[in-house]
Amino acid sequence: MSRNYKEDQTNEVEALDSIYCGEMEVLATEPFHKFQIPIATEEYNAEESDNGLACKLIFTYTETYPDGAPLVEIEEPENFEDTFEERLLEHLRQTIEENLGMEMIFSLVSSAQEWLNERWDEHKSHQEEQRTKKLREVEEEERKKFEGTRVTVETFMKWKIDFEESTGITAKREKNNSSKKLTGRELFMCDNTLNDSDIKFLLEAGESIEKVKIDEALFQDIGELDLDDDDDDDEDWVPGADDDDD
Repeated sequence: MSRNYKEDQTNEVEALDSIYCGEMEVLATEPFHKFQIPIATEEYNAEESDNGLACKLIFTYTETYPDGAPLVEIEEPENFEDTFEERLLEHLRQTIEENLGMEMIFSLVSSAQEWLNERWDEHKSHQEEQRTKKLREVEEEERKKFEGTRVTVETFMKWKIDFEESTGITAKREKNNSSKKLTGRELFMCDNTLNDSDIKFLLEAGESIEKVKIDEALFQDIGELDLDDDDDDDEDWVPGADDDDD
């Protein structure tokens, strides 16, 4: 016995109308039923445009539905990301394949509804991660303000040079140094020609010393000299002796 697809389709439309009372809208009845059912996430609020996801599912029966797949379209998506519409259609196509041979519109609507809720949960989780990250960044900036910058010799010297240049201290110091009259001692200490002359003198003296030849014969008789007489005289001298003669 062949299946009466038309009767099955009409019965399903009537059941859906009672389930989605006031929400489902029939758009056409010939040659096949065409109708739309709105879906939205649990937190969706039409008055708050950024709170939740929503769209309308458009179903059109085919000649052999439910043995054949119905046509599905998505209209008026709200807050969908660029890939959401195609991903939702692919999700519905897989659900259709799993339900061929049975009236499936209610299952398709429920599956799409669940899919939107999952995407919205992911969106909220991502938003929460971004808020937490931003909060950590703000806290880190505040901590750095109180902690200050760690000072090393290098950073201090760089700061000192930059500070003196920006405040004119360096230029003033150079001006004072250039206009300051040097004392004789300072001129002497700064006169490199004196250093050169001293070095030249020492070098020449060194060369002369190296050229001096010592005559060893001059020192051969030094051992024969009588050096004891003076010592003896010193030993015989008594303090105050000369005073008696006077």
